[in-house]
Amino acid sequence: MSTLSCPKHMTYGPCGGVTGDGRCETGQLDCPFLTAPLPLWPLSREYPAAGIDAALVPANPNPRASELGARLQRGGVIVADFPARALDSESLRQCAAALENTDAVLLGDAPAHRVQFPPSYRARMVQDLGVTAWVGLNARDRNRVALEGELAALSDTGVAAVHCVTGDHPSQGSRPDAAAVFDVDSTQMAAMAGGRGFIISVGESPAAPPVACRPERLLSKERAGATVCFVNHCEGAAAVARFVRGSRELGSTAAMIACVPLVCDAGSAATLATFAGTATQTDQYARVLTAADPRAAGIRLAVELGRRMLETGLLAGINLSGGPADGEELAYAEALAEATAMLAR
Repeated sequence: MSTLSCPKHMTYGPCGGVTGDGRCETGQLDCPFLTAPLPLWPLSREYPAAGIDAALVPANPNPRASELGARLQRGGVIVADFPARALDSESLRQCAAALENTDAVLLGDAPAHRVQFPPSYRARMVQDLGVTAWVGLNARDRNRVALEGELAALSDTGVAAVHCVTGDHPSQGSRPDAAAVFDVDSTQMAAMAGGRGFIISVGESPAAPPVACRPERLLSKERAGATVCFVNHCEGAAAVARFVRGSRELGSTAAMIACVPLVCDAGSAATLATFAGTATQTDQYARVLTAADPRAAGIRLAVELGRRMLETGLLAGINLSGGPADGEELAYAEALAEATAMLAR
């Protein structure tokens, strides 16, 4: 597989952005990984591979990684997407205060907010406020040298976990003028992240073609060093359970965290509509938005789905996922906190 045939230059594709008809998320071509054997991570390459029998936490974990690893082993972990306004330290502080009782917050980036404080800087600010940072790091915006620098800074900061993603293409977000870097992909980044004291996670998309190969692709990422998988949005608890069982049959040992959407107003519905794998949930969003109290209805729906996910007995936790409209960041953080409290009862 030539990386030049993929707009993201992926070696270990396909990504989670493949559309239902097999098209690349950019709309430029059919995904090149659907017509060739799935590229799989070998047991050793330029970066040492952890192997599929790697422990949940690294051999020499930092204190935050040890604590988070213990929570994951107990199960019932609740991770919340972090909704703070981009480049706004006061919004970051307010949202961190609202989410202080979650097990961790996932620091990512939404398509509408491409320019963020650097991951290590955001992590430091969140940790200084007493909140556990699960830091998203994408290959879209940085080459391998810059990524190695961020990984070193995150290690020095002592973050609990790093989530390695290839990232969606710049053409799909607010900065189509930015050059696409994609020097490595998420599998390669997971290998680069090894040996730094934090937990390494990746995502997998059960609803994206080739559906039958998604468990095998996760196993490849585990061979590269990942020990946690965020199961991206799909058709509910039954679909998540099928993916997890299929992965376990192949030998997966990753702790599984399922994404659970939280819609509480038109802005959060619009944000979630940009996430791959949420198309089947549009009817549910519509019912929330037409409810007498959309916020309460959205929280109730997320809690019900979260409980069904956890009741499968297959998951280490859930990720309350989504984002707000501009200006509604604190209100969305408070909705996430309310859902977290209801799930913890």
